[in-house]
Amino acid sequence: MIEHIKKALKGADAATIIAYIQSEFGGKSVFSTSFGIEDQVITHLLAQEKGEIEIFTLDTGRLFPETYYVWNRTLELYKLPIRAYYPQREALEDLLSSKGPSSFYHSVDDRKACCHVRKIEPLQRAIQGYQVWITGIRAEQSPNRDQMDFVEWDEVNQIIKIHPLFDWSLSDVEQYLRTNFVPYNPLHDKGYISIGCQPCTRAVQAGEDFRAGRWWWEDKSKKECGLHVTHK
Repeated sequence: MIEHIKKALKGADAATIIAYIQSEFGGKSVFSTSFGIEDQVITHLLAQEKGEIEIFTLDTGRLFPETYYVWNRTLELYKLPIRAYYPQREALEDLLSSKGPSSFYHSVDDRKACCHVRKIEPLQRAIQGYQVWITGIRAEQSPNRDQMDFVEWDEVNQIIKIHPLFDWSLSDVEQYLRTNFVPYNPLHDKGYISIGCQPCTRAVQAGEDFRAGRWWWEDKSKKECGLHVTHK
């Protein structure tokens, strides 16, 4: 199946990829948005396609006010339903009761435990029952991600993942936003390139790596939350 999709979409642009997913998988496909600039491009493309592809987001409870702003603007402009998934109450209460509200600063294991409760488990519920998971991943975003492909099998979550913007550069994304008047998170204009939870995100300085603003207190090689680990 993966090789068949790759062959069918070889050289295709993002709009064509979205149209293919709609044609072949329809309502069995789902797109995850965190309202970053890449995700906003895909939301714009989905609005143009007017298909059955579902959209969801993970609200960790620690998002920036600016993220909620662009979430609202996106709903107002595109009129597309965006299903919100939240951490399970008991798991979150147990985490905070045992480790406190800032345990993610203590160790990589503690940070991953927080990510699991706030992101991984809700994600697993969000994609359950779907055949295709669409993401806004680009190859140049991190050393880990440039080893991926634009279509791949996610062994961990047992789902096909397709990244329509995989070969896009940051300038490609920014140009698309300007040309199509796509709403985006104003933090991007303040040096925030990769935006996640507020306590775990800072602005990136000139010359720093793309992911330098995420979990900046950790070793560079460990800077993934686990959402896009495709192999067990």
